[in-house]
Amino acid sequence: MSESQHSASQYKDIITTCQSLFEKKTQDYGTAWRILRLPSITDQIFIKAKRIRTIQELGKQKINDDINSEFQGIINYCIMALIQINLLEDQRIDIPLEELSSLYTQEVKQSLELFMQKNHDYGEAWRDM
Repeated sequence: MSESQHSASQYKDIITTCQSLFEKKTQDYGTAWRILRLPSITDQIFIKAKRIRTIQELGKQKINDDINSEFQGIINYCIMALIQINLLEDQRIDIPLEELSSLYTQEVKQSLELFMQKNHDYGEAWRDM
């Protein structure tokens, strides 16, 4: 398996976990996030990134939520933002899970395509960072 194929496989594995979590939370809490403005979603992403950075810099944490769950939250908030952008004219708060899952899948497919194009051009430089 080439490095690029390995990256695509890793991406898909991570997204499967994130989408499963997203769908479970949607079943539990609904789509209340639809009332959030894009800057509010950006704030949620920032808060999660800030927590990750703080834990990494301090080398300890007081709340035992693992960092992986924060990264998964960032991914899901990013997907929510992309969905929100595409539904700006759609005033519905409640979106059926099946429709929402399809929108989620569409966004991650487009993200993977962009990721693979950039990986090709940059030679997976992100792995060296």
